[in-house]
Amino acid sequence: MARFDIVSIGEPMIEFNQTRPAETAYLQGFGGDTSNAAIAAARQGAKVAYVTRLGDDDFARLFLALWREEGVDASGVALDRSAFTAVYFVRHGPNGHTFHYLRAGSAASRMRPQELPMDVIRDARIVHASGISMAISPSAFRSVITSYKEARTVQAKLSFDSNLRLKLWPIEEARAAMAQAIALADYFFPSLEDAQALSGASDPQAILDWAHGLGAKNVFLKLGADGVIVSDGASRKTVPGLKMKSVDATGAGDCFCGAALARLAAGDSPLEAARYANAAAALKTTGFGAVAPLPRPEAVRKVLEQLS
Repeated sequence: MARFDIVSIGEPMIEFNQTRPAETAYLQGFGGDTSNAAIAAARQGAKVAYVTRLGDDDFARLFLALWREEGVDASGVALDRSAFTAVYFVRHGPNGHTFHYLRAGSAASRMRPQELPMDVIRDARIVHASGISMAISPSAFRSVITSYKEARTVQAKLSFDSNLRLKLWPIEEARAAMAQAIALADYFFPSLEDAQALSGASDPQAILDWAHGLGAKNVFLKLGADGVIVSDGASRKTVPGLKMKSVDATGAGDCFCGAALARLAAGDSPLEAARYANAAAALKTTGFGAVAPLPRPEAVRKVLEQLS
């Protein structure tokens, strides 16, 4: 029996989030899409491990303490004395939030297939990665694909979140690389904006056709405040968005992924998992930062009870 419900792979980042528009005060927190998803899943009760490289610095020690506190196994995390832990800043304005990154040459970008903790990856029921996990360097891309193929040898399910970042790579390169991951994915989590850029289609139904055509088995097309469309190729269902007093959408999509994967690991159907994750992601937006507002199950269940 696998030790972990979910093993997540990618780049964690120290976050500095502007507390109010036009102010210079920043709240230090934690980010990195696949780390956020790992913590979201752990908060829902899943057994989770994380795979990455960190710099041998104070920010790395903050992350190790965070994962320990959140119950995320860090035995697959390596320290790199010749690199650093990445950082990003979030600013808020009238058109939403913007991101500024200090990540080029980060420790996580130095992940290499031959140094992956295969014992951790082989002990997962679901292995999760993202477009960012692949985009940070060619060796990180190879590490994701190698991890997926290794996980397949033990019949683990594969999860992929597009998280397209065109500051990291050009669209044609992203399309070609992500196509390889999507083809392997049991669970594919694209945002509508990402999927439109990657597929060249604008209509959600055409996007779902594109994703299944590449090989994705179950697709969760995230529509932001409008909810999510869930498709297994045979049936398609829409879970409507929830109205919340949103203050910061940072990491909401990551929260959705982590919560959905936790529920899938617990035995929920994709539609049941999407309904749960939709409520969790909406709750996440009511607080600042990618990690601090990630909800606990009791809060999510309360929202779901109010909807029933």
